[in-house]
This record gives sequence, structure tokens and C-alpha cells, in this order.
Amino acid sequence: MGLEAKYNFEDLYNEAEELVFQELERQLELAGEDVPKDQDSVVDMAAYALNLVKPMYRANLLGRVYAPALSQEHKDEIASAVNQAVAKISENPPD
Repeated sequence: MGLEAKYNFEDLYNEAEELVFQELERQLELAGEDVPKDQDSVVDMAAYALNLVKPMYRANLLGRVYAPALSQEHKDEIASAVNQAVAKISENPPD
């Protein structure tokens, strides 16, 4: 019997995903026409940025309460990762 069959992992969530998505949306709204905004490019940007930031998993209500209280350092890390992702994918958009 597998671990997922024995335990409920529905409350396990990587908070960094939502933060990256929010920052990516913000940066794409400010981006010029030279930044690709098609489905494949935006998903690639999100994946690239997520691979650059530390994961922030939470698994319970207490994690949900403290997750919004991010340090400025972590916010800067996310903004920088998204910026790098947008630049990288803009230089090499998917075909």
C-alpha cells in the first residue's frame, strides 16, 4: 500500500507557488510587447521561477496563518526569480 493511500496529503501546499504566480502576473502587466505572454511561455516562466525559489510548504491551519508574514528577503527572492524567468523565456521563447 502506497503512502498516499494511507495518508491524506490534500492540505500539503507549496505557498511559494501562489506567490510566484502573483509576482509573475504583476511583472507581466508591466512588461512591454517584447515579452511573450502565450500559454507555453507563461507556464515556462512560472516553472523557471519556481525552480529558483525556496519552497514554502505548509500543512495545517497554523501554516496558513503565518504564510503571509514573509520576510522582505523572501519577497525579494521571489521578485528576482520571476524577473530572471521573464528575461530567460523572453530571450528563448518556446516554439
